[in-house]
Amino acid sequence: MESYSGTDRLSIPALTFITLLLTPAICHAQGGKDAIVGAWKLASIERVRQTGEVERPDDWMGRSPTGVVIYDAAGYMSVQFMRDPRPTFKTGAWFTATLEEKKDAFEGYYAYFGTYEVNEKEGSVLHRVQGSLRPEEVGVSYKRSFMLSGNRLILTTPELRRLTFERVEK
Repeated sequence: MESYSGTDRLSIPALTFITLLLTPAICHAQGGKDAIVGAWKLASIERVRQTGEVERPDDWMGRSPTGVVIYDAAGYMSVQFMRDPRPTFKTGAWFTATLEEKKDAFEGYYAYFGTYEVNEKEGSVLHRVQGSLRPEEVGVSYKRSFMLSGNRLILTTPELRRLTFERVEK
């Protein structure tokens, strides 16, 4: 078994340099608005405790929901989520579906769009809803805490729902 002396380890300047290189990748709101511009694919939805500890996976949209959030450089955004498994219509068409099938389809999808504003100091993004699947949300603003970590965007809602997205590469 080999032993290492103090001279075999990384020096303090080298550790400082490595730390400085890695820090921007894990800072919240690093780069502000420009850093979140793009398309982000949903990786997970979790419920978290006030301490930040994961309470449980969130089953709001099923076991393995799909979704996307898109921020453009002009200040517009869009959010869409789809339940897993996605409810379908027995007849294959929405216009011949039963009211129950339409209700299930409505509850199995969630979407809104509008504008957004990043507050770098707070590490938050404000979604101003202009259109939504849910009519009562039109005109509402949603504040989300956000953190960037490598190719991941993590949004946390006031209800302690954590949504993790991965950047969609071109």
